[in-house]
Amino acid sequence: MRGKLHWAGGTSHALLRIVAGLLFMLHGGQKLFGWFGGPDGQGGTVELASLMGLAGILELVGGALIVIGLFTRPVGFVLSGEMAVAYFMAHFPNGFWPIENRGEPAALFAFIFLFFAFNGAGPLSVDALRADHVTNADVDVVEREAVRRPGRAA
Repeated sequence: MRGKLHWAGGTSHALLRIVAGLLFMLHGGQKLFGWFGGPDGQGGTVELASLMGLAGILELVGGALIVIGLFTRPVGFVLSGEMAVAYFMAHFPNGFWPIENRGEPAALFAFIFLFFAFNGAGPLSVDALRADHVTNADVDVVEREAVRRPGRAA
């Protein structure tokens, strides 16, 4: 049973990362390209050299990096911070609780990305592939050293 649960945990970790990243990208596309009616509901876009423009770039590019699982820890940290700032700037002045200030998406994204900042991308990610490559390269170096210097523990 443990193997099945481990598989399910890894799969759900990857699914959370991919879905959260895709949903976050949609927010960036909405701001930058007017997707889904844009931020104004009329297909408009935000000024690129503005706070909302920076948010759109972080959401689109950061979301894409989260989807593929590349640099997930630092990107998750930055995106968590972006969502915390968004929550306290745009939502918190309208009330304490996210349900009353319409800040649930910002709060939820902040904590999802904080999870990735501390737990990494999980399986099915570029980060996992890179880690496997580095680990295998390190093992090869240790094995070569052991062959070159017989009698010494690796």
